[in-house]
Parts: sequence; C-alpha cells; structure tokens
Amino acid sequence: MLNPKLTRCLLAFMASIISLQSQSQSLPSSELYHELLKIEETKRVLYVAAHPDDENTRLISYLANEEMAQVAYLSLTRGDGGQNLIGPELGIGLGQIRTQELLKARETDGGRQFFTRAKDFGYSKNPDETLTNWGKEQILADVVWVIRKFRPDIIITRFNTIPGVTHGHHTTSAILAEEAFDLAGDPKAFPEQLKYVEVWQPKRIFWNAYNFRGEFVEEEGQIYHAFPTGNFNPLLGQTYSQIAADSRTMHKSQGFGSTAGIGEALDHIQFTKGEEFNDTPFDGVKSRWNELSNSNEVQDLLKKTIKDFDFINPESNLQNLLALRRAFATQKSKATWFLEKKEALDRLILQVLGIDFEFNTNKETGFPGSEVQGFFIFNNPSKSAVENLEFEVFNSILKGEIDQISNNQPVEIDVNFRIPDNASFSQPYWLKDYKEGDAMYTVKDQTLIGKPFNDIQIGGNVNFTLGGEQFYFPVQLFHKFNDQVDGEVKQPFTIIPKIDLSLSKEAVFQLPTSNPTLEVTVNFRGQISDGKLNFKGLEPNQYQILEVTDNPVLKQRIYKVGFLPNGKGKKVITTQYITSDGAVFDQITHHIRYKHIPNLTYFTTAEVSLIQEDWKVSGDVLGYIPGAGDDVPQVLEALGYQVKMIGPADYTVEKLAEFKTIIVGIRAYNTNLDLASNQQALMGYVRSGGNLIVQYNTSSPLLTNQLGPYPFTITRDRVSVEGAEVQADYQHPLLKGPNPITSSDFEDWIQERGLYFAGKLSEEYSTPLVMNDPGEDPKTGSLIYAKYGKGTYVYTGLSFFRELPAAVPGAIKLFINLIEQ
Repeated sequence: MLNPKLTRCLLAFMASIISLQSQSQSLPSSELYHELLKIEETKRVLYVAAHPDDENTRLISYLANEEMAQVAYLSLTRGDGGQNLIGPELGIGLGQIRTQELLKARETDGGRQFFTRAKDFGYSKNPDETLTNWGKEQILADVVWVIRKFRPDIIITRFNTIPGVTHGHHTTSAILAEEAFDLAGDPKAFPEQLKYVEVWQPKRIFWNAYNFRGEFVEEEGQIYHAFPTGNFNPLLGQTYSQIAADSRTMHKSQGFGSTAGIGEALDHIQFTKGEEFNDTPFDGVKSRWNELSNSNEVQDLLKKTIKDFDFINPESNLQNLLALRRAFATQKSKATWFLEKKEALDRLILQVLGIDFEFNTNKETGFPGSEVQGFFIFNNPSKSAVENLEFEVFNSILKGEIDQISNNQPVEIDVNFRIPDNASFSQPYWLKDYKEGDAMYTVKDQTLIGKPFNDIQIGGNVNFTLGGEQFYFPVQLFHKFNDQVDGEVKQPFTIIPKIDLSLSKEAVFQLPTSNPTLEVTVNFRGQISDGKLNFKGLEPNQYQILEVTDNPVLKQRIYKVGFLPNGKGKKVITTQYITSDGAVFDQITHHIRYKHIPNLTYFTTAEVSLIQEDWKVSGDVLGYIPGAGDDVPQVLEALGYQVKMIGPADYTVEKLAEFKTIIVGIRAYNTNLDLASNQQALMGYVRSGGNLIVQYNTSSPLLTNQLGPYPFTITRDRVSVEGAEVQADYQHPLLKGPNPITSSDFEDWIQERGLYFAGKLSEEYSTPLVMNDPGEDPKTGSLIYAKYGKGTYVYTGLSFFRELPAAVPGAIKLFINLIEQ
C-alpha cells in the first residue's frame, strides 16, 4: 500500500493532476493569463440537473471563463438508464461512458463535476415515481453534502419544480436542490457529515429559465437576470457558444454533436429563493481573499502579477508568482477555496515555465503481486533551474543523476516496483458494492460521495525545489504508446485479477430442440494453475464438464460445459474457478474502448442465467440490420438461431430472400443511412413473403419517414413503469403462438415496458397490446402488426434491447413469436 503521506497527497491534489495532465506545457500565454485571472476571482456556482447532457454548457462556459467563477455541475445520475448511440453498452457500462464524457465536457468548458448515488432507472414521468425508486433522504443528503463541500455562493437548477413538464428525474433535481438549499446551513440536517465538512448557506438559488416551445419570455412578477453568453473571449479566441458546442459534442453516446450559434445570445436565470438582489446574482458575495489575515498583501500581489504579466516571455512572471506563493504559505487556512487556489497557483507556475513530467509503463494492466517496469521523465525547458528532484513511489525515493534541471535537458528515472498483494482491482468506486437491480449505488465512504471517478490508484509523488520553494505533485501511472493512426496515446494503468473468467454466453437456453453448451475460459496472468470449475447455485449432478483444453500460449484453460434438465424456469448461477490452494476467482473483466474518452475497465461477477423451457424455436437463419448498437443478436444466437448481419451490399432480392425473418436493430432509422436508402427493397422483401421486425426508433431525427408498408408515425409515448399492467389479445397471431403468451410473461421486466411507440396508425395495423403508466390514458402503439403481400411487418417500441440481454423469460418468449410468424 502507498504510505499515508503519499496517499494524502494523492487525494488532496487529484483535481490539480487531472488538469495538469490535460493542459501539460502547451498553453499559450493568453490562456496562462486567463488562468491567473481565475485565481484572483473567488465566487463559486453550483449548477444542478439530473443526467449527463442536461447541463447548459453555454452558461457554464460563460460563468467559468467570463465571470471567472469556480463552476461545478452536480448531475444526480450517471445516465445509466439512457440509450447508447455509439455502441452496445447499457446500464453500468453506459454510466461509465457518460461519466467520462461529462469529464471531457468539463475539461472543455472549464467546469467541474459531481454526482450523487442515484442510479438512472430510465424515463420517469413525475417526481413521485422517481422518488419511489430512489431513497429520497439519501439523494437529498448527497446534494447537501456537495453544497457543503463545494460551498457555492449561488445555485442554478436546469429545471423548475413543476411536475409533468419534463422528465421526472429533471423535476426531482430541482426539488432536491431547493430543499438542500435550505438544509445545507442547518447543523441539525445530516449531522454525520459535519465530521468532514462545515455547514454552508448559499446566498440564493435560481432556475435557468427556458421555454420548450420557443423563445424565452419573462413571466410577470418574476425576477430575472440575463447573461450575455454569446460573447467572444479574446484570451481564449472563442465565443462561449463555440466553447459550449465543443463541450456538448463530448456527449457522443447520446448523439449530441453540436454546432455553435453565431452572434448574440442570452441565458436567463429566474430568482427562486434566498437573499434578493439588485444588480447581479452575485450581489453581496464578498471576495474570499478578505478571510485571510494577510488579505491586503495577497490582493496587492495578485493585482501586481496581473498588471505586470509578460505575454512575450512568460518565464519572467516567475518571481511575482513565487512571491504570491510565499504569501499563501503564511496562511494556515484549510478552506476548500484556498487549498484550490494554492493548487491552481502551483500549476500555473509549472505552466509558465513549460515544465512537464510523466510516469509511464509499457503495459496497461497489472495484477496484485506482479512486477511493473516504468519510468519517470521530467523536463524543464526554461532557464530557471529545478533542484533536488525526487520521485517517491511505494515508500521508495528515487533521484535523477542531474542536480539542476533546466534548458530543455530532460531527466529520466527508471521506476520498478511490485503491486501489493492486497491491492484492490481498478473497479469504479460506486460499483464496488453494487448489486444488479439496485436503484442506488452503495458508497460506504462518505468522502467518496460526489466524486466523478476514482482517485489515483497507482502513481507516485514528485518533489523538487524551484526558486527556493518546495513543490509536491502526484503523478498517475499511464500506459504510453504510439498508435500508427492516432500517434501518442496515454491510457490509465489499471489493476485486474490474476485470474478471471470469460463466458461464451450470458444466458443458456435449454429447450426441447437444443442441447446447449457453455464455454468458460479461465484467463491466467501468470502460468496456468491447477484448479476446478464450480457453479454456485447448481448441484454437481446438474451440470457436466464435457471437455477441458489448455492453451499455454494464451495462458487459458477452456471448459466446455453441458447442463442437465432440472425443471422449468430461470436460475442465476455464479461461475467460479477454485485453485488448489482454495482461492476463488469469479470475476469477469470488462473493457470499454472509445477514442474520445479514456479506456475503462470494470468487473462483474461471472453470472449465467440458465433458462429451461419448452419453447418452440426453429433455429432459422436470421438477418440483422445494425442500428445504434444492442446485444439482441447474441441472445438470438444463444437461443439457437443463426444470425447474419446485413450490410450495404446485401439489399438485393436474392440476398434478402435468404432470410425468413429480418430484424432491424434499435434506432437504425436514426443512424443507418444504407437502411433508409434501401427501404423499398425491404418492403419488397416483405411483400414477397418475408417477416420484418423493426425495433424502436426515436422520433427525431429520422432518415426516412416511411418505416412500414402502411403509414404510421413515431411518437414520444412510452410506458416507464416496468410492472405496468398489460391488457392483451391473447388470440392475436403474435401472442397465440407458436409459444402461447400469458399474463405471467409480462412479469419481472426491467426498467420500462417500452418507448417511442407507434401512432397515427393506418387501418391495416392491428395492436395486440394495451398498456399505460399509472394515471395515464391507455396506449396501443407498443406493438403493431400488419400483413403486406405475402409477408408480415412488425414495429415494436417494447424494450427488447433491455429485456433480452437481461434474460427476462417472458420478453424472450414474445420475441421468439415475432420471429416465428
């Protein structure tokens, strides 16, 4: 384990090292000056909403870069319940993607990021439903915690508190923000937090007023303030609209690529509660520098450093910055804002000199007990000498061979160490105690709540002297390599298990027509070690090992497993590899790889859903037209179907005729131009006797408005309560067979019934299902069916893309019926 001193340093400087890694030595002098101006300003703003991509990036950009305020966005959730435009990840995998997209957005617009423990469970129509799923007191406590920790002067909510206007999560975020505004300053509210933070009362709270249906119009009797968020920032060379568009474009998994508006723009905030104001929302907010005993000295030095700033030779600013640092050092304040200013000043001193340092290795992963060979490199291109360079890692202090480092002569230190045997895996902190189906994340360490991601797990501490001042910075270990296309790539080093498992299927279906097997691959990071395979939840006589193969080159042992009939229904079993010394390994290592965010690694228990039923499945060859990405094809293959992807060259009469059924993936008509361009070919396939199943698409943007053989529209209708009652015509062809559907098949669905139902149906369509959320009118467009020529056509908004990978038996049975028409 890292020693306590180093651990404290790593935690304390986490925010600064993230910025340092992103800015490095490449800032132009105008941006250095901009950073200096931000050090002078002490006001703070907390922006509150529900999901990644809810935030107003234009307003955040303006507040952070024009007002120079410290701005943080508190998102109640990580967006785990949303859809994914760029790949198949949903749930906790998508939540990590969207977390990192938010961090990239904040890196772009200058804000910071916080979260609560709330898990996004999908669309919610009102705050009552939202708070029925979440624990209100826990989420409210988290909002209070962030306010007390960040200590904003004003709070701005993205949404108002009027139910029914927007997503229930949205409204809830405003309700909780207003309640937390009142409670954060009350020592009787959540007193357990006061072990770590003090109470804090913001001055006022606002709503970032907007109009869904057009231009903003002031409401009589309300108090507003308008920020000129279309302004141009000459130091950054961009308008805030441009910065905002770049920030919003980071939300790639949601398809939020943005183009900047041109010209004047205003963002309005509406006063909600707190102290009234006359001129600006920051009326009465005093400079925090006044809290220091040497306030006048510090503020005078700040003004002098700003006035004397040398844009042509940034290094000449060093002495003023060091004088300011010495003035800071006389203060014993532990206030959050002051510690952040000290970190920002240290970072700026490095940047005006162009100092850069890295801690790298030639591999991306290691396991507890493994050896790591790395190197630390430090470069100072300036004439101002750095002395007494030390690099500390795992209680070892390493030094370079050069006493003074300057003039672009880098120092490199070999760093070899052993990962402790008791080191934790690199699991995102909010997933460590998470169990599938939980409505909230369990975080037992109060100090972790609110953080966007893990602190540095593997890293070191660099110490050096500059201008007679001692500097300390943490350095994260990265895997650095050159990609032939992308050039230099740096990815965080992660700790994974010494032994983990891979499963060929997440669900095994034992049907009358199939004798399924499961392949379990045991992956060894060292040599293959003896052990046995076990299935927790099954008796030994309920499965059999059919074959065992070792692959010494890949360091794998592969088991082929069969399952024996054991009644009907679904069982969730855990796959385990137990070594000869009794160690149990039951983890699957998951990797998420997208170029716009860092590589992500997380771990889940190696669970398998074993479903034993008497369903009739033909095992036909199916065509699948990819959309935004889903895992439905893998489930169909596990059922015994052969699935072939349909690409641009396959929309011919001959190719399409190979398939009795063709399935269109989710949001394909939003994303797949080849599909839209060949819609007539698909309709010809149906007319000639084919069976076409189209899964949900969003209502906008659609690449074609003619999705079926007869007219219908895509609405925004949905049923968000997964257990909502379903009225069904059980004699309808889709429900009657070949596997008769009953009311029990609509039990145990997850997250929702469906979304983006069909509407304005031509009379040729029939609708076998009727459903609605509590208190709403019945909706008939979740599943529509029509005969066309010799074939059949289905559009469905039912969330098969969630239900099938989650192995929900009734949903799978219904989908089989859609295929077998």
